Amino acid sequence: MDIYLVRHTQTDTKAGLCYGQTDVGLVESFREEFIEIQKKLPALSSECHVYSSPLTRCTQLAGQLFPKVRNDDRLLELNFGAWENCTFDSVDAEVLQHWTDNFVNLGPPNGESFTQLCERVGGFWQELLLTDAEQVVLVTHAGVIRALLAHVLQLPLANAFKFKVDVGSVHKLQYVNDYTHIHFLNH
Repeated sequence: MDIYLVRHTQTDTKAGLCYGQTDVGLVESFREEFIEIQKKLPALSSECHVYSSPLTRCTQLAGQLFPKVRNDDRLLELNFGAWENCTFDSVDAEVLQHWTDNFVNLGPPNGESFTQLCERVGGFWQELLLTDAEQVVLVTHAGVIRALLAHVLQLPLANAFKFKVDVGSVHKLQYVNDYTHIHFLNH
């Protein structure tokens, strides 16, 4: 099974905005960014399974890639709870630093920890590996891609943020004989 992890294109948000599960729009250059992503992917077969986070920044891209898309809430970005749609500068500096130092096990107020995100994404991954799909595309977010890579490589979760996950990037994994290979990252 060839699995392509695709991060959504550039959002129309101001710098420093915390928008994990907030549904934000895309910049006007979406079409050009989509064309660049399309160049990074192989031709998708009619049997390709395309899954997307249900947020517009992902569904818009997924719908352009393939006419039949399955939305799955488990592919949502980290829930930042009370910090959603606020700037990080507006969060008390000590509270933000405490969260930054403990994000693996501590969520923002009314939000989720990175461990909780990894558990939800891990459930999706286990189900995906049970399918008979030969080609899969997941259109999702940086946090989800990092969680999947940490899961596949059995890394401590704090190390997941050592992966660079650019906007509009493509990452290829291949699952064969109960083993996952990484072909490329951040293409």
